[in-house]
Amino acid sequence: MALLRGLEALRVEGLPLLVGVSRKRMIGEITGRAVEDRLAGSLAAALVAVGFGADVVRVHDVAETVDALRIRNALSSANARAL
Repeated sequence: MALLRGLEALRVEGLPLLVGVSRKRMIGEITGRAVEDRLAGSLAAALVAVGFGADVVRVHDVAETVDALRIRNALSSANARAL
């Protein structure tokens, strides 16, 4: 979790920052869920990683993560003001 919060310190100028949080143990420790039941936690972690500056997220559940990121981006955009 500390690494996620400190992503900016890991950034190297000109290089994309990749984060892999999908189904990680920390998600299980936080939620108490088994590996196969960590989708919601993985989605939340991916959203947080992007929010903290990740350019790329490595995930197991691609379609679900893409949907979550599309919702995040739509709600974060200037269009969200119209909601």
